[in-house]
Amino acid sequence: MFLNRSFKERPFIVGVDGMGGAGKTTFSTKIVQELKRKNCKLLTLHLDNHIVEKNKRYQTGQDEWYEYYYMQWDLSGIRTNLLEPLHSHDYTLLQFYDKFNDSFSASHIKIIPDSIVIIEGIFLQREEWRSFFDFVIFIDCPHEIRKERVLNRDSYIGNYQERLKKYTERYWQGEKYYMDKVKPVSIADLVIAIS
Repeated sequence: MFLNRSFKERPFIVGVDGMGGAGKTTFSTKIVQELKRKNCKLLTLHLDNHIVEKNKRYQTGQDEWYEYYYMQWDLSGIRTNLLEPLHSHDYTLLQFYDKFNDSFSASHIKIIPDSIVIIEGIFLQREEWRSFFDFVIFIDCPHEIRKERVLNRDSYIGNYQERLKKYTERYWQGEKYYMDKVKPVSIADLVIAIS
């Protein structure tokens, strides 16, 4: 698809979508390694590096799932500062979030025409962003596998019970909303089923 596209004046934008713990980062890393062997020009971005400060997404008076789905990222900022520039600019200035300091550092990103940009993250096919992607891969992994992965992985949240509470009240409800509202499996260009 990349080689046969009609445009070469901008990057080919690939999204790697999936729920928490589905294996998006692992899959993206494998794609990048393979494309580097083929000497492709690449840029990889992780959506979790571009979330907003804690006071904009926690204790806002909204339900936790709502904060996660609608307030974790600056939806219009991602569109304006990341997705739109990939279609029409040579550079963009992105804010990278530091979760340990709850702060940002800005970095200029060079946008290379005739390259591949891989954006890895959750909720990529939401209506605010989907049209900017040329190709979206959805990693479809069963909840029980993902549950074990995230609860064993995300120790920065706290002990096991704290992790379970946060996932139960925040993340999994937000994910269910996305699956029910957007139906990402049915609109992805490619679905990779993990069993």
